[in-house]
Amino acid sequence: MAKEKLYPFHVMILTYMTQTGVVVLSLPRMLAENFGYNGWAALLGFTGVAALNIFIISLVYRFGKGKSIFQILEMSLPKFLLYPLYAFLACLWATTGCIVAKNYVSIFEMVSLSTTHVMLVKLLVDILVYFLVIKGIYNISKALTTFYWVTSWMYLILLFYVRDFEWARLTPFFFTGETHFVQGGMSVFTSFIGYELCILLFPYVEKSKKFMRAVQYGNLMTAFTYTLICFICFGFYSFDQLKLMVYPMLDLLSYVNLPFIERVDNLLFAFFLFTTVATIAMYVWASQEMVKRMVPKVKDNLITFIIIIAVFFVAWIPDTIPEIGEWLQYLGYTETGVAFGLPLMLIAILLVNKRARQ
Repeated sequence: MAKEKLYPFHVMILTYMTQTGVVVLSLPRMLAENFGYNGWAALLGFTGVAALNIFIISLVYRFGKGKSIFQILEMSLPKFLLYPLYAFLACLWATTGCIVAKNYVSIFEMVSLSTTHVMLVKLLVDILVYFLVIKGIYNISKALTTFYWVTSWMYLILLFYVRDFEWARLTPFFFTGETHFVQGGMSVFTSFIGYELCILLFPYVEKSKKFMRAVQYGNLMTAFTYTLICFICFGFYSFDQLKLMVYPMLDLLSYVNLPFIERVDNLLFAFFLFTTVATIAMYVWASQEMVKRMVPKVKDNLITFIIIIAVFFVAWIPDTIPEIGEWLQYLGYTETGVAFGLPLMLIAILLVNKRARQ
């Protein structure tokens, strides 16, 4: 029986669901703080940077003729160099997924479950992630596609804010006021991180140009979602209000009132669990792929279990939401370096090998 392959549509949704998450709750404030008036427009530039990075990854796919990154690395580098790299990436990706989960459950506890210990909710999320990851990447992609259809209707909520949207709040000024383009730009760009995991999907897709196009389309979907939400926030709130709000999107959700449901914002925030689980599952799966390469005889289910348990204890370290934010910031910086550095290293290896053969 032929091995199942990921369809481009599934890859597109996989990319989108991995990128998006609870970061959108604070993204309008980050843009206002770091890019000033009409900071939402900066997202167009970050979309281009992410698209450039995806193009670099596509060169790895093209030059390597669809080979996995493990084949490319292991044909050129000895194990004593590869295993530290694999261990570093496994720890980075597992920790990133872990802290993303801790961030979501901490906000959820603050909003709805103030009497419940945050790590108990985190444990429940981890159990859900475990049973998703052990099913393999094909079933993960199908589950994430289902999650997408479950949450896609939420964009219709933006129609509630059209009546109170004022163009005058946008002002004719762009990127003026107190700005922090470099450090702030790096922080905002981490909201796009997640697409780089497509570099591990090479063996699981059909050898076609449609694969990398699907990743680009997924990135564009994320960019469109971020831009639309932030544009609405900049026109719904004043600039000073945006800078003072910790989670402008959460306050935006509380604006929705329905006669038959009380506290609609709590219900709507619960739907962010789907995108959060998608992000966590992909990072844990990526970590599992790295560990599996170092210990190929160990069963996948056991590797996933050990990773989940290990990062669960790591999640105890950051105790407050500001501490979790700092962890996410530094992990995002590191992940950005990997997103650009790893494909460039792979391209260099492929070019050196090609020249050596010639």
